[in-house]
Order: sequence, then structure tokens, then C-alpha cells
Amino acid sequence: MTDPQVALFMLGIFIFTVFLGFPIAFTLMAMGIGFGYYAYFDARRMWREFDRLEETASWWDSTSTWIEGLFNNRIFDLFINQTFTVMSNEVLTAVPLFLFMGYIVERANIVDRLFSTLNVASKNLPGSMGVAALITCALFATATGIVGAVVTLMGLLALPAMLKARYDNSFASGIICAGGTLGILIPPSIMLIVYAAASNVSIVRLYAAALLPGFTLVGLYLIYVVGRSILQPSVAPRPTDDEVPDVPFGRLLFMIFTSFVPLAFLIFAVLGSILFGLATPTEAASIGALGGILLAFAYRAMTWQRMRESVYLTVRTTAMVCWLFVGSYTFSSVFSYLGGEHLISEFVQGLDMSPIMFLLLAQLIIFLLGWPLEWSEIIIIFVPIFLPLLPLFEIDPLFFGILVALNLQTSFLTPPMAMSAYYLKGIAPPEVRLTQIFAGCMPFLFCVFISMALMYIFPQIVFYLPEQFYGQ
Repeated sequence: MTDPQVALFMLGIFIFTVFLGFPIAFTLMAMGIGFGYYAYFDARRMWREFDRLEETASWWDSTSTWIEGLFNNRIFDLFINQTFTVMSNEVLTAVPLFLFMGYIVERANIVDRLFSTLNVASKNLPGSMGVAALITCALFATATGIVGAVVTLMGLLALPAMLKARYDNSFASGIICAGGTLGILIPPSIMLIVYAAASNVSIVRLYAAALLPGFTLVGLYLIYVVGRSILQPSVAPRPTDDEVPDVPFGRLLFMIFTSFVPLAFLIFAVLGSILFGLATPTEAASIGALGGILLAFAYRAMTWQRMRESVYLTVRTTAMVCWLFVGSYTFSSVFSYLGGEHLISEFVQGLDMSPIMFLLLAQLIIFLLGWPLEWSEIIIIFVPIFLPLLPLFEIDPLFFGILVALNLQTSFLTPPMAMSAYYLKGIAPPEVRLTQIFAGCMPFLFCVFISMALMYIFPQIVFYLPEQFYGQ
């Protein structure tokens, strides 16, 4: 078996063990070290050294030296160096800070105020509760970037209100599930930070590139919600005065100022300081974390227990991401050393594909991987396989990253492994069936496909803001 074949065998075993349910980070590290020992093992040198020592040293000294030689393999140096590289990566430093900001905001009782305010403000719009829930999801998902937290909290808050207002079960469920995934794409996205670390693309340019696609997707969602509410009023009846009371204009302004403005200001301050070069992502994330704490104190929601929970969840999620990186870097280094990366490159070149065909194939693979895997595992493990192929097709990794971020929205909305649906089903009333939630996600899934098609047809949607802010 040649080294490239060993590399493909290594990749096949990894995929098989993932589907068996083994922890992915530790599987990557074990596979990388195991196959790396074979890749870097020099048997001839070890036996020559053993023969030399056998003639000049005692049996005990020669045996101990031979055993020491078994562990004198460069894979261990590689593993230590990769661990140090990941833990000292300045880009990844922003991950725990943004996560902490999100967990603090989640526990600050901001979302219920925000939904109530938007519900009153949009009362005269068709599908007003759906519009309010979707905008709340978008803002909250942007602030947290944690899909499960957004879907769960909005499912507890907005779903009962919509069902009480006689909204169709499927329609209401789809709004919550789709809105909760927007934090993957809209900055300050944790996913984009992880992609930047994996691809060496500027996180600042990625954030600028993601803004218009993110707003495009939110716009498509809103068009669908309002349009269907007009064409099919039975799925989203207009709320009565008892359900959403009329509020004087002055009172409405006060509600907006105390609920919408603080969270929006926090998000725009963090994002604006990054985009305009006033702060690095890490510095902006630090200010965001501090701003989240101040918001929690301002809303009288900060307790020692909530602070402790936020720190614990931040540490747990950050450790998962960092150890995934360590395992992925070790695995990919060995895979490349054995010639697997070169073999895949030759195979893809032999298919004689156009750039658009390669993009479609890559996005199809990522779409299918989204069924069994989390976005973090796809970005850290599988996306780096595609990155070396991008120069062959003259594809900008910035453009590829935004397409991947859009594509990963589908992994949370596509049955049978639509995680958003399962998050929502876990806290939804018993009358809301899982099949209804799946059905409600489908139209929003088509909105994602439409937004991806728009990116292909009009790539300036991605490149316009980075070029305006930072040049070519």
C-alpha cells in the first residue's frame, strides 16, 4: 500500500468512526498520532543504532535506548507544536470573548422585552408576530451566535404567543427555526472567526463580506413571511387588541429605546469598531463582553449564578473548538505528508470541471455533511480539504467562505437531521409535531438556496463592502 493510499485509508477510517459516534476531536488526535507515527517512522535508522549499541554497550543500555527510539518520532513534536500554535492563535482569542458576550446577553432578560416591543411596533403589518419574531431572532442570533440557545429561548418566548394568536403550527415553527440560524452568517459570527483561522483569510474582510448576504437572507425571510401572510391570512391572523394592545406613540418610543436600542447599539459598536479599524476582533470582543455584563446589570438580571453559568458554557465551548483545531491540524498535516492532499488535487483536476461546477460540487458535499455533523466540525475538518483546490479554479477563499456560511444554514433546517427542529421540538407544546416543524422549515430552506444563487449570479454582493472598505 503506497503512502497516498494509506492517507485515503486514514480518511475513510476517520469518517467511519465519526458515524459510529466517537468524539471527533479525540478521534482526530488519535488518528493523526497513530498514522503519523507510521508516516514519520524511520525503521532503518533505529535498527542501525540498535546494532551499533549492541556491539559497544551493555544489553540493558542498548535495550533502553531502543525503547527510547520507539518514542523518538517526529509526530509527537508535531502534535505539541500544533497544540501550541492553536492555543496562541490571536484570531481564536476572540472566540471565548464573543461566546461569553452571547451567553451573558442570553441571560439578561433582553429578548422578552425586545420581542414585546417589536410585536407592538409591527402590529399593522401582515404576519406581524412572525415579523417581530424573525427580527428578534436575527438580532439575538447576531449577539449570541449560538443556534441552540436562540431557538430554545425564542421557542419558549415567541412560539406560545404565536400559537395563542392562532398562527399555523408549521408556519410559526419555521420562523423560529430559520431565524435562530442567522447568527452563523451575520457578524460578529463565531463561524466566520473559525473559518478565518482555518483559511488565513482576514476576519475583518470576512465580516464586511458577510453583511450584505446576511441582510439579503433576512430580507428573503421577511418577504416570505409577509407575502404568505397576505396570500394565506389563515396561517397568520391579525392580532386582536387583547393579544397585542395599542400603545401610545410616546410609550412605544420609550419601549424601543429601552429594549431595541441597547442591544442594537452593542452589536453595532462591536461590529463597527472592527469594520472601521478602530479595534481588532479580539479587542472588540472584549468590549462586547463588558457591554453584555453592563446590559445585564442595567436590566437587573445579573446574578452570581448566571455569571457562573456563562463562564462555564464559554469555557466548555471554547475547549471543544480549540481541541478540534488541534486534532484537525495534526490530522491534516499527516494526511498531506502522506500525499493524500496531492492525490485529491490530481483527482479533481482530472475531472476537468469549470469553477462553477467545482463550487457546486463542493457546496453539495458540505450540504450533505451538514446532516450528521456540526458546523464547527465541517469548517475545521473538511473545509481545509477544499482550500488548496481554490487557486486551481481561481476562486477567492473569501467568496468560498461566505458561500459555506450560507450553506451551513441548511444543515440546521434540512430533515432528517435538522438540529433547529429538534431544539424547538424539545420545548414546544405537545400539539406541535416534529413533521410540522420540518414542513415549516422547507420554505426557509428554499430562501437559503435562492440567496446562494444570487451570490453566484451577483458576486459583488459579497465583494462590494470589502472593496469599498479595504480596497482590492
